[in-house]
Amino acid sequence: MEKSAIVLAGGRSKRFGLDKGLIKLAWRPLVLYVLDKVSTVVDEIVVVVGSESQEKAYAPLLGQRAKTVVDKLEIQSPLIGTLTGLENVNGQYSLLLPCDTPFISSQIMPLLLEWCVNNDAVIPQWPNDYLEPLQASYNTESALAAARKALKDGKLNMYSMISRLEKVRYISTHALERIDPRLMTFFNVNTPKDLKKAERILQDMQTET
Repeated sequence: MEKSAIVLAGGRSKRFGLDKGLIKLAWRPLVLYVLDKVSTVVDEIVVVVGSESQEKAYAPLLGQRAKTVVDKLEIQSPLIGTLTGLENVNGQYSLLLPCDTPFISSQIMPLLLEWCVNNDAVIPQWPNDYLEPLQASYNTESALAAARKALKDGKLNMYSMISRLEKVRYISTHALERIDPRLMTFFNVNTPKDLKKAERILQDMQTET
């Protein structure tokens, strides 16, 4: 079973004025932290960017570790990035990930893929019913068909794709806490404050090891 990872890097942080994946944590771009964690889990990685100028910035950085592709439509939307990624992977199952989550769990990711067998998607769900569609696994063929249907219907959000999937398994974040007690896998860097917090977390992790 070939497995793929799609990393969405098309978004631009208004607070930082930079592409989110290029924001540096301890002198390394955030996207590289994601690649480090997922490279041992999947057979291929596709990084989706929003423009050709982004592609020029990312391609040398990623080298042979990942393929860089540009959004098929000039519309900034996670659904467009997802659709583009799904069209460019070979795996039967695909992890969908954001580029700004430096602490994603290398233990949770393979489980999401494993649980996706015989399902169209496996999506973490918080107690308040909030979903994490950008840190989930999908049957590539089913998700691609659903994304195309959503776009054809004029929908641009991830939930419009999910609602068009027949068999979705929702995994409680309470269950994931057994693996990642602080649920750091979902921590993303949106603000300078988040970046400072990430730096402290990284320092603590290095001290522990």
